[in-house]
Parts: sequence; C-alpha cells; structure tokens
Amino acid sequence: MAFLKRIALAPRAVRQLRRVRSVYVAGVLLSTLGLLSYDDPAAGGRQTVIAGVFLLVFTALLTLTAVQLWRHGRTKHCSTAKKLTPLG
Repeated sequence: MAFLKRIALAPRAVRQLRRVRSVYVAGVLLSTLGLLSYDDPAAGGRQTVIAGVFLLVFTALLTLTAVQLWRHGRTKHCSTAKKLTPLG
C-alpha cells in the first residue's frame, strides 16, 4: 500500500468547494427533472441521453467535492482544518 501524504486545503479552496457544492446539487436536481420530463421514448432519444450525461457529470462532480471536503475534515492535525471546523 502506498504512503499517502495528507495535505490540507487552503481556506479559500474550502470556501470555494462549499459554494460550488450547491451549484452541483442544483445541477443534479435539474438534470433529474429533465430526465423525468422526457417520459415518451418515441419523442426523441437525444434529449434523454443528454440529460442522462448531465446527471452523470453533476453527480460525479458532487461526489468528488463531497469526498474532498470529507477528507479535509478528517485532518485533525492540520491547523487549517482546526480553524475551519465549527466549535461546539
């Protein structure tokens, strides 16, 4: 198993990840709504495929963002993580 060095994210990067997380959630919701609105398979498959691709992309981005924020929260030894964790 390889040695993984944990490097803390800068406070600015953490703030940007938290802000963009809501954009990704909105993208997932809108893509899901678009995918569900194309209920007629004979109407056209291209729109369904595009909505499915958007759903896949936004879900992947949201997952990556959540993993990055989760990994940052786990670094208890880092002073940046200690400053950004809520007290109480």
